[in-house]
Amino acid sequence: MIFFLSCFFITVLVIFLYSDVRRPKNYPPGPQWIPIVGNLFQFKKLLGILGYHHLVWQELYDRYGEIVGTKLGRKLVVTVFGEEAVTQVLTREEFEGRPDGFFFRVRTFGKRQGLVFCDGNLWKKQRKFSVQRLKKFGYGGKLMLENVEGEAKYLMETFLEKSSEPIYMHDAFDVSVVNVLWMMIAGERFALGDARLKKLMTLIHDAFKITDMSGGILNHMPFLRFIAPNSCGYNKVVNLTNRISDFLEETIQSHKNYANDGHPRDLIDAFLEEMKSENDETFTEEQLISTCIDLLMAGSETTSNTLSFAVIYMLEYPEVMEKVQIELDDVVGRNGSPRLSDTGRLPYTNAVLKEIQRLTNVPPVGIAHRAVKTAELLGYTIPEDTILITSLYSVHMDPKTWKDPFIFRPERFLGEEGANIRDKSFLPFGYGKRQCLGISLAKANYFLFFVSLLHSFNLEKAAGGPLPDLKGIDGITLSPKPFTVKLTPR
Repeated sequence: MIFFLSCFFITVLVIFLYSDVRRPKNYPPGPQWIPIVGNLFQFKKLLGILGYHHLVWQELYDRYGEIVGTKLGRKLVVTVFGEEAVTQVLTREEFEGRPDGFFFRVRTFGKRQGLVFCDGNLWKKQRKFSVQRLKKFGYGGKLMLENVEGEAKYLMETFLEKSSEPIYMHDAFDVSVVNVLWMMIAGERFALGDARLKKLMTLIHDAFKITDMSGGILNHMPFLRFIAPNSCGYNKVVNLTNRISDFLEETIQSHKNYANDGHPRDLIDAFLEEMKSENDETFTEEQLISTCIDLLMAGSETTSNTLSFAVIYMLEYPEVMEKVQIELDDVVGRNGSPRLSDTGRLPYTNAVLKEIQRLTNVPPVGIAHRAVKTAELLGYTIPEDTILITSLYSVHMDPKTWKDPFIFRPERFLGEEGANIRDKSFLPFGYGKRQCLGISLAKANYFLFFVSLLHSFNLEKAAGGPLPDLKGIDGITLSPKPFTVKLTPR
């Protein structure tokens, strides 16, 4: 009897192992994987060599082509490269889902909530509600633009007060960038030195650095949280999530204590009123916290990091900084103040801003998608529930589009050359239905803080130190390493 049971279990194990290493029919080409862990060991080895997740994917692109099929743990993961493949994933209904899994749920109370990592009716309903209410409280309108201009002016005044000494610039824009959004979410702004918000921003930055867009090893092998909770990142994820949630719970409780029934002042008030109406069971406090987390993280991290990288590029290319300042002086005047209405009159400045976005690739890959049903992509079969990763880096660094992609050359966005750059070739905010929700605010912040800084100051590297590193720190987004700058009033 024992012999037969042993034979049975061995047979089952062999069948399982065999089926686990088989590639789905017509699955995109890619490295062979092993049972249980898939390609995780190969991925980790390449990451140790290359240092950045997006460069690991780029290495696989060089080996296998514009669509690469892998398996990470128990999850099928397809990564696409180049304008055509990326555009298809970002625009086709079959691929507009979001991945599900332990990592994507642990940050939202173990459920599919919020705005970023949910899909279907929940996403459509919650996104519509959030967009409508944010617009009511100023998003995309005159009030939002006035608030951006006010925050930029206030930040420049603060820089002026501190200009006698080097200023840390890797996080200098954090509070100012989030303040305009926070006004619409919670009806208040923070002082630049507010310790509570600075702590929150540090938590958000840390959250972006602990994994990659596929969800990391914790998503692919969640059982590791019971075996090695520290080394797999579980304890850190839970700690960061809890601390961000605590901050938001305090804010929500304050809104409850000072509610103005029938007259919501901001998104949180409007959401709490919707909860009271009991018309929809998806309007819960957990969903509200998850929505605020998504809005804060998406609305601050990328813009703040891009601005800090812009400072580094101006230090690296002082001749470009000088050209931007000359254009600003001609259009705005030395005694004037830059305004968002100046955007269309500053072609060279806008070209510089776009070239920085293209080269820095702060989001090197787009937010992961999921195949909501089995579909064909460029001749290959993508099984239902496959995670799809879009390499924005491959689009922005494609020599067929950009000719000399690794060269910092703002002029490529000007004249006839600029007219030939398609929208699908320049994707810092993504594309399609799931394009960045806060694109208009992000553009306004990026433009005005940059031009205000260069209109007010000359930027110099801090005495005795090397130029800051252009490569940045790896994570879901690329973030600048800590650096200081000497700001000299013009």
